[in-house]
Amino acid sequence: MIIDTHCHLDDMRYDEDIQEVLARAKAKGVEQFIIPAADPKTLQRAVNLSERFDEIYFAAGVHPYDASNYDRAFLEPFVEHAKCVAIGECGLDYYRLPKEPEAIEKEKKLQKEVFIDQILWAKELQKPLIVHIRDASEDSKEILEEYAGEEGGVLHCYNADESLLSLASRNFYFGIGGVLTFKNAKKLINSYPKIPKEKLLVETDAPYLTPHPHRGERNEPLYTTHVLEKMSILSDISIEEMAKITTNNAQELFKL
Repeated sequence: MIIDTHCHLDDMRYDEDIQEVLARAKAKGVEQFIIPAADPKTLQRAVNLSERFDEIYFAAGVHPYDASNYDRAFLEPFVEHAKCVAIGECGLDYYRLPKEPEAIEKEKKLQKEVFIDQILWAKELQKPLIVHIRDASEDSKEILEEYAGEEGGVLHCYNADESLLSLASRNFYFGIGGVLTFKNAKKLINSYPKIPKEKLLVETDAPYLTPHPHRGERNEPLYTTHVLEKMSILSDISIEEMAKITTNNAQELFKL
């Protein structure tokens, strides 16, 4: 059994063939799926899918790109849903900051405030976090170390910054996706063996970050098998054992 812990099946690119996408994944052993909230406008789509398919779960939160739209009152009914397993994806993303110094500081301040509030909310609800970090490792680590609860969470699409590995002791897991199969993934490949096996999760981030040999195509949960193959090589264990490890870890974190 495989669990895709991060796939945006609420994306409109799956509207026409969601049943076929799930069927292809199940045929290869991918049996459960978690949709992380990336946009408040599409969150209801994730809920609808979770109600339509027993094997789909979701997380509720606000991505740093949408920090200005954060509204806890709006999110509360979603968070209380029986199939909401986490808060997120939330975090910090400094990749597309404004150019003006004053605007940069204003954007960073907003992202931090929204991130911290979601961390505290997750702590209050005893739910794990799905964390997005891009070009913001230092600030993200500092905030998580100060505010995160025992429930921990997952560093989605782990960016190979080894300074973040210490968060494993705070019950944070590391989401490994298609990037591990890329030709230019040397940094991640070098960091991967340093991640405790009991803190590894597999994900696709579908429809994004499609793994080799399907780069250029729409990503889908079926392709977790390519990620697991690369993980098994680097870990020097069988694909079956790698699938078992990541599934057990996902079940432990998300209480599936």
